Amino acid sequence: MTVTYSSKVANATFFGFHRLLLRWRGSIYKLLYREFIVFALLYTLLSVVYRLFLSETQKRYFEKLSLYCDRYAEQIPVTFVLGFYVTLVVNRWWNQFVNLPWPDRLMFLISSCVQGRDEQGRLLRRTLMRYVNLTSLLIFRSVSTAVCKRFPTMDHVVEAGFMTPEERKIFENLKSPHLKYWVPVVWFTNLASKARKEGRIKDSVDLQTILTEMNHFRTWCSTLFGYDWVGIPLVYTQVVTLAVYTFFFASIIGRQFLDPQRGYPGHDLDLYVPVFTLLQFFFYAGWLKVAEQLINPFGEDDDDFEANWCIDRNLQVSLMAVDEMHMNIPRMTKDIYWNDSDLRPPYTLAAADYCIPSFLGSTTDMGLSEVLQYEDVDSHDFRHRRQESVLGRVRRLLSVQEPPDVARSSRPTYKRHSSDVSSVFFPFAPDSRVHPGPEEHPHPRPHLLHPPHSPHDTLTTLREVSSTPSSPDTQPRPPSFSEVPVVVVTPPLPGPRGLKLGHDKAAQTPDTPSESSRDSSPETEPRQRPQTLEEAGLGKDVRVYPTQRGPHKFRWTVPADRCKQLSQQLSRQPSGGSLRSLPRPEGQVRKTGLDSSPPSPDEAPHTQEPQEAPETDILESCNHHTKDEPAPLS
Repeated sequence: MTVTYSSKVANATFFGFHRLLLRWRGSIYKLLYREFIVFALLYTLLSVVYRLFLSETQKRYFEKLSLYCDRYAEQIPVTFVLGFYVTLVVNRWWNQFVNLPWPDRLMFLISSCVQGRDEQGRLLRRTLMRYVNLTSLLIFRSVSTAVCKRFPTMDHVVEAGFMTPEERKIFENLKSPHLKYWVPVVWFTNLASKARKEGRIKDSVDLQTILTEMNHFRTWCSTLFGYDWVGIPLVYTQVVTLAVYTFFFASIIGRQFLDPQRGYPGHDLDLYVPVFTLLQFFFYAGWLKVAEQLINPFGEDDDDFEANWCIDRNLQVSLMAVDEMHMNIPRMTKDIYWNDSDLRPPYTLAAADYCIPSFLGSTTDMGLSEVLQYEDVDSHDFRHRRQESVLGRVRRLLSVQEPPDVARSSRPTYKRHSSDVSSVFFPFAPDSRVHPGPEEHPHPRPHLLHPPHSPHDTLTTLREVSSTPSSPDTQPRPPSFSEVPVVVVTPPLPGPRGLKLGHDKAAQTPDTPSESSRDSSPETEPRQRPQTLEEAGLGKDVRVYPTQRGPHKFRWTVPADRCKQLSQQLSRQPSGGSLRSLPRPEGQVRKTGLDSSPPSPDEAPHTQEPQEAPETDILESCNHHTKDEPAPLS
């Protein structure tokens, strides 16, 4: 039976093959131990004769013979001849396994295409599959010694039920000097044609499909017969065998340890046991034994194919498929994921490490907030940044650590994205892309609203987005707030690091506004749910209105006094990079304005489409609305 050890090498571990070296069944030790013992005994016998029984003159003659054999034995191309031969044998062995006849495809076709649940239909399907298995049995009897021992005569075939006595008479009356494995194939085709005429096979296309598949099955059988008929040329096998045995016969003499006092080159030590010669014999002779075992996989070696098991399995499975399984269909029921589009099969605790999000591309983790900052940089600043970048590469090449200021100003910081599949594989993980309303989370969790900060976080860049009309179901906002739906900005915290809200996926490039926002209508927009951000230090008056999934956009409503306070915080930033990281509106965005008058309760659900407004600065926009009316936060 074939020795299987795939589960032992499923994972690559440190010294993981050591367990395989201790196995006896199917091992190289079991194949080679006899030859190895003979080689060691001959070497030991010759060494004892040289040391104890030869005279001085005879020793000098033996030493010359040993040096001669050692010099010219290396000219035998054992490695080349043996390696090419073993490669040819292994390829031939694998092709024979690929062409083993399996009746699975035929039994599927017969079970579905040959109709009739009566006794005649059942008899027809079982007879067709019996002819298929009889064909493979006749081939295995001709190529496998184990199967031939099991079914030595046709009487044993009839006794096993593969053939009826009447079929045996017809089979033996056919006078042909050749192997008659093709006779059951002819019976199969004739019976299938008769079933088509009787209406058991409804369509000629089904008949053609069945016959085509039967031809494939016959091809597999004939291929095995061809491999058994035409083997590797005997000349090549003889050359390889003679090369290996001649080389080691010469090594018995040439690898002897000679008298060190004679000063022969390479014979300074007398170790008695030729360790590397024995290893060389083990490897080369073992290579030859591998070819000897695989050249005919239908024998009785440990790694030969189990042809008898194939016969038993094919007969039992095929008859069950065409008889008991014919039109035996389970009742259809709704699966457990019937109305769940966000399905995820469960994981066990042992397989939890394999629950990973989907790969969305190598550039998914790159944020646009820092990349777009370079668009408004003039040529002088660009050359300066490029020079700093080159210096940074040189420092990294020389393993010199960059100063913190240079590293922070010269290299953009890329923000990481969380893929949409993260919530699918990890439903328990917080999702910062969609902020639920207060009714879903009565106790707001700050980590769902504010991502973790890094030491180099700065204000994100301004981004232009199209305004999205609110849903008709949205509650009207108080008149003390002014809505600015066209520009997204991340305001800083009162601390030195600032606050980062939203998600980098919400970014829209200035030249490519969101298609969903441009085509949206009040009827298709989802219900907006405000959520307070008291934990962020912005007070109760700052509200966020997340829109539908996809490119996320936010609406900010900020009172006038709060806008003034934010503008003062922007001007008091201790780090110059935090304010300079904001790109100028002239090179970054084109802001579109909206009437800053407070919306009435009747007009709040339907927001007007924003009109294009002249470009202005964020601080100027806040200073312009500081007295009587709320200012839009850019």
